[in-house]
Amino acid sequence: MVCKGREIKLDTTGQSFKEAVIAASRLPAVLESIERLYRSVQEEIDRRRPLCVVSGRCCRFEEYDHRLFVTTLELARFVHDTAAIETPGNWDGTGCPFQRAKLCTVHPIRPFGCRMFFCDATSAEWQNAAYERFHSELKRLHETLEVPYFYIEWRQALKHLGLAPEPTQET
Repeated sequence: MVCKGREIKLDTTGQSFKEAVIAASRLPAVLESIERLYRSVQEEIDRRRPLCVVSGRCCRFEEYDHRLFVTTLELARFVHDTAAIETPGNWDGTGCPFQRAKLCTVHPIRPFGCRMFFCDATSAEWQNAAYERFHSELKRLHETLEVPYFYIEWRQALKHLGLAPEPTQET
């Protein structure tokens, strides 16, 4: 299935989404394009110098009332690189399943939104505009590389891809 410039709705099983991510994860052009985009994102961050105090707040979505959304291409790169990481163990279903002791266990391969978001109050003045600019580039890459564009909440995507455990209840 090819999607040129339009968002595709997720089916109830997530099968078409999963197939799109897996297929894209095998394409060298996808992997190289996302790597280039991530280098550009890092250059922007290096230029801006936001402060990160390693509080882990960015990963505790419910506590800080924000969500992380990802695209097919980002997930393709993540899936490609997950062979080098350990799937999370126990997870209560809140926050990011890859956060342990305030640290990101997938930091080198984290998605674009994680790379762009900083709790530093001074970053608010530039990060939204930068996010929109780079996200537009991601959309263009989907079209150029003829990869279906899904924009999906991070934990939902991980569940559809079998990369997040079912939440465990704390007793």
